[in-house]
Amino acid sequence: MKQTDKFRPRALATAIALGASTALLGTAAQAADRTFIFAYTATPASFDTDNWQAGMLESAVNVYENLTKHSVVTDASGREVLDSANVEPHMATSWDIRDGGRVITFKIRKGVKSPFGNELSAHDVAHSWAMAADRKKTGNFMRTVGRVGSVEATADDEVTFTLTTPNAIFPRILTTVFPALVDSKHVKQFATDDDKWAAKWMAKNTAGFGPYHVESVRPGEGAVFTLNKNYFSDEPFFNRIVFREIPSAASRAALVKSGQIHWADQMPIQQLVDLSKDPNVKVDSVPGTGAATLRMNPNFPPFDDIRVRKAIIHAMDYDAIGEAVFRGLGERSDSILAPAFGEYYTPAHNYGTDFDKARQLLSEAGHGNGLDIQLEYTDNWWWEEPLVIQAKDSLAKVGINVSLKRIPKAEMNSRRRAGTRDIPFFPHLANAFVLAPGYAFYLSAHQAGSSNVNDYKSDMFDATVDELIAETDNAKRVELAKKAQQIHADDATFVITHFPKTYAVTVPCISGWLWHQHDRLVWKHLRCDES
Repeated sequence: MKQTDKFRPRALATAIALGASTALLGTAAQAADRTFIFAYTATPASFDTDNWQAGMLESAVNVYENLTKHSVVTDASGREVLDSANVEPHMATSWDIRDGGRVITFKIRKGVKSPFGNELSAHDVAHSWAMAADRKKTGNFMRTVGRVGSVEATADDEVTFTLTTPNAIFPRILTTVFPALVDSKHVKQFATDDDKWAAKWMAKNTAGFGPYHVESVRPGEGAVFTLNKNYFSDEPFFNRIVFREIPSAASRAALVKSGQIHWADQMPIQQLVDLSKDPNVKVDSVPGTGAATLRMNPNFPPFDDIRVRKAIIHAMDYDAIGEAVFRGLGERSDSILAPAFGEYYTPAHNYGTDFDKARQLLSEAGHGNGLDIQLEYTDNWWWEEPLVIQAKDSLAKVGINVSLKRIPKAEMNSRRRAGTRDIPFFPHLANAFVLAPGYAFYLSAHQAGSSNVNDYKSDMFDATVDELIAETDNAKRVELAKKAQQIHADDATFVITHFPKTYAVTVPCISGWLWHQHDRLVWKHLRCDES
C-alpha cells in the first residue's frame, strides 16, 4: 500500500528529531507503516481512571470502552457527529429494563477480548463496579449519579444493575470509561493484601477491552501504545500510537508544520490562528460543551455576599474577553448548560456587561470605595492565564483590585477536591461526559458533584436535579432543566464567559476525527489518506 511507504520515513524522522530513545521508539520504527504520532504536554502519569493525572484520560479513552455507545449520524455539513439522543449496544448486545426502570440487565457480547486473550464476562463488569464503589473516586461518582444500588453477574454473559430509583440516563452513563471495565482475570494477578484492586499495577499498565494498550512508557519523553489484536470491532487504521511529551506549544506547532508529528494537542489560540494559515497544517474545530468560567466560592468573603458576586459578573467585559482571549473564535455562554444539549438548553440570565450596575451593587455591599480580591489560576487549560489577565483589567474599571496568583497544577487540583475546596476565586471548565442535562447539572453544581469545585450549595437546585435524573417524561424533563438553570443563575456563583471550541491540529493527510463527549481524541477513528 502507498500509505506504508509514506509512513515509514515520517516516523523514523520523528524519532531522530525528538531525540527519542531506542527503548521507547525502536519498536515503533519497526512498525512505522501505520504509526500515529500524537504530541501532548506531558507523558501519561497514570493509566488508572480513578487516579486523575496528566495524560490519564487522553490514554484511557483509547484503552477502555463500555457496554453502550452513542449512535453516529451525519449532520447538515456532512460531518459525522455523535447523536446525543440515541444510545446503542457496544460491548453489550442488548439490555432489558424491568421493575419500573429500577432493574436493567445487559447481555454481554461474545468475543470481546483483552490484549491478554481473556474474554469479557459479566464478572469483569461486576468487578469493575465493585472496585469503583470501594475506592470512592471518579468511578464511584458515576455509580452515585447513576443511582446504582448493586451490580451482579447473573450469568457469565449477563450483568444486572439494580438502581435505587429509576434513572432515565443510565444507558448513557455506560458510554463513558468510568468506571473502566478491566480484564479482572489479568488484573487480579497483581493484587496484594495491601492493594486488593491492584491499583499500583493499573497506574502503570492497562488491561482494557478497547482497541489499544500501553506497550512502554518513558517519563519525560512519552509512551507507545500498540493495537489490541483481539479487538472485537473494526480494526483501526493505525496499529501503533506514539504519545510524545512536547511541553512547548511552539515546539508542537513547529513539529506539525514540518510533518514530524501527526497531531498537536492543546494548542493556544494564537498559534491556532497562525497554523490555520499554513498550507502544511489542517485545523478543524467543533463547538465545545464546557464553558470557560471563573468560579466564586460562596463560603469565603467577599464571595459570601451575592451582591459582590453579581457585581463581578456584570463587571466583566465579555466582548473584550471574546476578542482578547478567544480571538473571536469562542461562543458566548449564558447558562450552566451548553447549547449542545438542544431543547434542554435555556439561557437563564444573560448577565451582560454593565459597569454602572456593578458599581451600584458594590456600593450596596459596602464596597463603594473599592475591593481587593485574589484570583488564583494555573495551566490546566490554555485560556486560563489570558482570561484571568483580562478579568483583572475588566474588574479594575469598577474599583475591584485583583491580585493574580499562579499556583502549581497539583496544588490547584488538590484544593478543588471534595473535602477541601478552599479556593475562593479561580478558573474552571467541566465537560459533561454523559450527554444528558441531569448529569451536567449534577457534575458541576450538585452538592455531591465531583466538579462542584466552588462548593455551591442549594437544596432547591439539588432537588430539581435529582427529580430531573429520575424523570422519564421528556416534556417534564425540559421544564426541570429550565428550572435548574434559572436557580443556578439566580445564585450567581459562576462567571460564565465563552465556550472554547475543540480543535484538531493535524498534518493534511489525517481524517476521521470524531468528537466525543469527553473532549479527548479517540485514535481508532483516524486514518491517513495520503496516496
